[in-house]
Amino acid sequence: MERSGTEGHPTHGVRGRTAEAAAGGGTDAAPGGATGGAGNGLPRPRYRRVMLKLSGEMLAGGGYGIDPEVVDSIARQVREVVDLGVQVAIVVGGGNIWRGVQGSAKGIDRATSDYMGMLATVINALALQDALEKHGVDTRVQTAIEMKEIAEPYIRRRAIRHLEKGRVVIFAAGTGNPYFSTDTTAALRAAEIEAEIFFKATKEDGVYDADPRLDPNARKIDEIDYMEMLNRGLRVMDSTATSLCMENNIPIRVFDLSVPGNIRRAVLGENIGTYVRGDPR
Repeated sequence: MERSGTEGHPTHGVRGRTAEAAAGGGTDAAPGGATGGAGNGLPRPRYRRVMLKLSGEMLAGGGYGIDPEVVDSIARQVREVVDLGVQVAIVVGGGNIWRGVQGSAKGIDRATSDYMGMLATVINALALQDALEKHGVDTRVQTAIEMKEIAEPYIRRRAIRHLEKGRVVIFAAGTGNPYFSTDTTAALRAAEIEAEIFFKATKEDGVYDADPRLDPNARKIDEIDYMEMLNRGLRVMDSTATSLCMENNIPIRVFDLSVPGNIRRAVLGENIGTYVRGDPR
């Protein structure tokens, strides 16, 4: 569907955060104006601004298209972390509706097929926005391809301002260019908005040394660094997205979204799924 590069800062993230938090340690305060933290009896989140990447297939449940119950469940989990004062940005894929690569394999021009996939992500973003707002979460959809009647155009400074005001921002239509995956979109947007961590929410409970669906002896990896993941060809996400996170020192946590409360656990810094880091801690 949509695949891409940018460069960043060694202690990347919300202004003033520490290098220790970038490495996965330490605890940051809630964002200005947010109510999360010990002062009101809520647990203090480890991260203040996060990028959540959702695959399109997650929205489909067990079938095709969008399962409203699944979308509602995701919205409920996002609401839990917003209530902690965490700033949440989301990128959602479109594979439940259309996959650019598969479309091109069937004879459709690759660029055209990728644009179709980008439009599928907009459909998913609107569905998620609707569910979030039904749970009382102010949400904005920003698209890389302009469609003023239904969403804002992607403007980095405006997106950050929305986050600072406690709104969830959903980035749709990929990067606006064919040949780039939505994983790469999420890594790029994470760098641009200075997210402290990249959460990849999937159907798997982490990264394995082999495909657990094919190899019964596959072992789950609790922690790994970017280079080892790239060198071993562990296809958690495409290499461009992984490289972007590595260059901008954005740690990645891969976890199973189907387990209720896992987004909250990840935000609180619990050791779920697989943690992908830079230099050894």
